[in-house]
Amino acid sequence: MSAIESVIDESIQNLQAGMVTKAAQEKQHYTQQVDFAQLKSEVQLVEKNDISLMKAENDRLASDLEKLKGRLREEISRAQAGVRLDLNLEKGRIRDETSMQELKLREVETRIESEMAGLRTAIETAKQNTLQYLVTVATGCAALLMAYLRFRY
Repeated sequence: MSAIESVIDESIQNLQAGMVTKAAQEKQHYTQQVDFAQLKSEVQLVEKNDISLMKAENDRLASDLEKLKGRLREEISRAQAGVRLDLNLEKGRIRDETSMQELKLREVETRIESEMAGLRTAIETAKQNTLQYLVTVATGCAALLMAYLRFRY
């Protein structure tokens, strides 16, 4: 029996070695609750910091975006002003070319009209000379005809 008692005692001691006391279990439970509370507060603190960092970054990005929009507006305004200036210069150049063309056209028209007037004058002179020669020839022929008729009768 003593062998059985010693085996039972040894089994009880082995079982007790693997078990914890209620006080140790409560102490461990309380330590875990404190650790979880501390972890929760750290997570919340990190989350708040992350949120504030994200808000700051978001505000910075919004500010940068507004600056870029302003710069883009300025660039667009400059480009539009440049295009307007180029268009106005081109209009002026076209006006100048048009006035030069009109001036050349008027010069050509004046030259053509003066040449036409000269041709008309030359034609009129030729007509008068032709008429003068015709009258002279007709008069000469008439005189010869009269002289012929006078000597013949």
